[in-house]
Amino acid sequence: MIKHVPGKTFFSFEVFPPKKDGGIEKVYETLDELSDLKPDFISVTYGAGGSENCGKTLDIAKRIKDVCHVESVIHLPGLHLTKKDAETMLKTFADNGIENLLVLRGDKIEGRNPCNEFLHASDLISFIEEKMPGKFYLMGACYPENHPESKDTVEEIRNLKTKVNCGASHLLSQLFFDNDQFFRFVENCRIAGIDVPVEAGIMPVTNRAQIERMTDRCGVVLPEKYRIMMEKYGTNDESILEAGIVYAANQIVELLARGADGIHLYTMNKPYVARRIAGVFAALTKS
Repeated sequence: MIKHVPGKTFFSFEVFPPKKDGGIEKVYETLDELSDLKPDFISVTYGAGGSENCGKTLDIAKRIKDVCHVESVIHLPGLHLTKKDAETMLKTFADNGIENLLVLRGDKIEGRNPCNEFLHASDLISFIEEKMPGKFYLMGACYPENHPESKDTVEEIRNLKTKVNCGASHLLSQLFFDNDQFFRFVENCRIAGIDVPVEAGIMPVTNRAQIERMTDRCGVVLPEKYRIMMEKYGTNDESILEAGIVYAANQIVELLARGADGIHLYTMNKPYVARRIAGVFAALTKS
């Protein structure tokens, strides 16, 4: 189980399982490389609503822990789960040695109605704490630029406070490209009495289509300097890869200098990118 040591700066990765018809061996190769970088944990996304990828997610999480000897975190979205589903899954996780969960509301699945039993991540967190108290280290997601469905920052922080009060011991942020947004958000959290670790979610952009998808889906604001970079290098895959890594590295330099609790790297299953960023983190946190 993940241990929170006061003053510790976390460093972690996110990976995702292969598509329905994809092989899992490539992901295992990626994990072998990522584990060499000694992260505090590796989270693995979960197919919502009974996707065929759910089994692969559990296999990946077990490999992270049992073979790579790194703490694993499974994403658990609740919107399309019944309480019976959730209880079954929790038992399966526990039986397989999974101790850490990132509890999410999850996205709506086209063509399916929510089960209306876990309308918010806090509902699922409360359920887990009721059914299996102390069995899992529970994490929650947070949004430095507000969740797309939030009315305003006040509502955003109030909902996040509820999530923490229900049992979330650690927060992982959505990706962002403006560090000032992140630090304003963290300040608001502390004012509201949210005192759990808040890791900064960083995604080194490796191609223009990737960033366009993410900004459309998450509502992330691109700073002017980022837009200039994209205009200059966005049509050259090699250039935008390098520019994206450098931009992310510069973000991390400032985040650590200003006391961020940690860096959660959205790797997009690219160990080369993770290795470059890990070198920056290691140099800046070397004691």
